[in-house]
Amino acid sequence: MLISGQRRADAAPYFFLSYAHTPRSDSSVPDPDLWVGQLYKDLCAHVLALTDLGADATVGFMDRDIRSGEGWSERLSDSLAGCRVFVPLFSPRYFASSMCGKEWYAFSQRAIQQHARSNRAAEAIVPALWVPVEPQRLPMAAERLQFNHTALGAAYATEGLYGLIKLSMFRGDYELAVYELAKRIVKVAENSGVEPGQPVDYRRIPSAFGTPRGTRSLRIAVAAGTRDRLPAGRSADFYGQHATDWNPFHPTSARPLPAVAADLARSFDYESTLVSLAEEPDPGNGHTPVVEGPEIMLVDRWTMDDPAWRRRLGRFDAARRPWTGVVVPWNRDDPESLDAEDRLASGLLETMPRGTGEGPPVCRSAAHGVHSIEALTDILPELVEWSAAQYVKHAPAYPPDGPRTERFRLLAGDPVDDDQEDSR
Repeated sequence: MLISGQRRADAAPYFFLSYAHTPRSDSSVPDPDLWVGQLYKDLCAHVLALTDLGADATVGFMDRDIRSGEGWSERLSDSLAGCRVFVPLFSPRYFASSMCGKEWYAFSQRAIQQHARSNRAAEAIVPALWVPVEPQRLPMAAERLQFNHTALGAAYATEGLYGLIKLSMFRGDYELAVYELAKRIVKVAENSGVEPGQPVDYRRIPSAFGTPRGTRSLRIAVAAGTRDRLPAGRSADFYGQHATDWNPFHPTSARPLPAVAADLARSFDYESTLVSLAEEPDPGNGHTPVVEGPEIMLVDRWTMDDPAWRRRLGRFDAARRPWTGVVVPWNRDDPESLDAEDRLASGLLETMPRGTGEGPPVCRSAAHGVHSIEALTDILPELVEWSAAQYVKHAPAYPPDGPRTERFRLLAGDPVDDDQEDSR
């Protein structure tokens, strides 16, 4: 999903305004997004006044700024990769927009990757209410934001910026809300320090919004050692007390990889459960856990130097569920791993021929080595969506617990009473 290319720091916008386009019902009517453009101009003016940005600096970005003939996707990607603050303009139409969800997802990856590198959470999303949205209609990505909308004024919280800008009686409330919003943008930009990222390919990234109120589940199983059980010659720096503490990209990454993978999955609306494969029932004993959703298995090649792990993984592979995607993180900047790569890689291919050799190209690519957090960011969405599709296709249907009841059937010629007729 990453696109190569360098951006000039002075060309990156201070903030990115993300909004849903309102369809034009008739070519003769004015631009329906005219008032969004006015809000954008007002925000730019306030941000410029509140900062020391130069006259030639790019204060904000909205897609109206893209000139005819300019690469739309490339310009959008560059701006999202370099902006300091992401400002989503909330409305029911916004959360129904796949493109807005992609913009949110693209920006959120920068914070996730920075959190992985520094173990310091960085949040640089400042939401704005264009049209108030009922809480139950917010996707998980928006629900997680801690933001007090009433701090920008009671009228703003109840009417949204669209109501304030359209009705003259709210003119003062509009000015106050926009000014306070600009101050919030500047404060977050100065304090969050989200580092620039790489542009992404919009054709391949998912939406951050998933399905309305439909957060999906993902099981992340980890096959890795712990500090107290490692092969001879393997450094303990990459491991912890539990398999889910495994950090193969140490020292570049300061966080365990399973936690980073869970954050990445959450950014496209999957809530993850982390489990250690060492603590799962051994399929060799006829016990296969019920998995109710897509599943990803993170496998450490160093387990190939442990005969018990090798036998266990072989049994898991023989009983592999058709929706389990295997991910093999591999740090080529680690001298120990680099020296042992050929031996361990061939061992895993022999031990898990199904998990490493079956499935579409995304599965084989993930199973043959993911070499960085950025590479995991790139491949995980497609792999999870593949797993979800396979789960729907292959998962057994479990009947509900309790006694079975006969379903009511209306036979030809049976009478229909008045109450049934009226309830249609």
